[in-house]
Amino acid sequence: MKLSLVVPCYNEAENVAAFQSAVLNAFAGCGYDYEIVYVNDGSRDGTMAALRKLHAAQDCPVKVVSFTRNFGKESGIYAGLQQAAGDYISVIDADLQQRPEIVRDMVKILDEQPAYDIVAAYQDRRGEGKVLTFFKTCFYSLINKMSTVKLRANASDFRTFRRCVAESILSLGEYHRFSKGIFAWVGYETCFIPYTACERAAGTTKWSFRKLLNYAIDGIIGFSTAPLRLATYLGFLSAFSALIYLILVIIQKLACGIDVPGYATIIVLILFLGGMQLFCTGLIGEYVGRAFEQSKKRPIYLAKEILTYESKK
Repeated sequence: MKLSLVVPCYNEAENVAAFQSAVLNAFAGCGYDYEIVYVNDGSRDGTMAALRKLHAAQDCPVKVVSFTRNFGKESGIYAGLQQAAGDYISVIDADLQQRPEIVRDMVKILDEQPAYDIVAAYQDRRGEGKVLTFFKTCFYSLINKMSTVKLRANASDFRTFRRCVAESILSLGEYHRFSKGIFAWVGYETCFIPYTACERAAGTTKWSFRKLLNYAIDGIIGFSTAPLRLATYLGFLSAFSALIYLILVIIQKLACGIDVPGYATIIVLILFLGGMQLFCTGLIGEYVGRAFEQSKKRPIYLAKEILTYESKK
């Protein structure tokens, strides 16, 4: 098997048939064998029923992994990599915003340029609002300053890579996964190519601003300890500022006879220092919480059902 397309699906009942049709058209006459590995990430619509039909038809080799509940896209990618049999593996969404024709181009690059192990796509034009684009730009700038691994701005999970890359990723058993950071951390030579995201074939995006924010926090905490140093710096700054303020108060009292500021100053200082303490405690708690969850050694996902070629009825 030369190529495996890993397709995480969450409430994509209206898209999976159109996606497979697009794959069949894109890879017609490609000259090599390929498979599609669908991962049903605890969908609440008819996604699994639609995937059963695609698996039963076997218009091309199809595998289906169905989770017991929604574990998230990162877990879906991990499960898909475990089931993928291809020498090349491609991660692609089911909503057809990422076209399978681009995967053929990626495969061609890997074939013709053996120096590259990964071909990753980045959006050359984003169709998002200015506010969301601003926050994403800030995120990439921030994480690249704080982390030892560097992320390509606007690069997505849409990429094709060799088997050795997949094995390296599977060797990382961390529970809280941030695929962009993982791809950067494992290294390998990467070729970045631009692409323009198309409109969704059907349905709406599953990524709200809150989910994107939580995803960004996972990325920063997962690949940088700089926030912990920030707590140390804030503590030192607070102590230093308090010392300077103490000296000024003594000078005012002894040299100028000015009364020491009272109630308002004390309340402001208490609120300010209390806020910083809670902020620093929260930062430390994020790291401790992740270490606690990792220490339980729970599986990254639980599969309710796995349909392979042999399980076709």
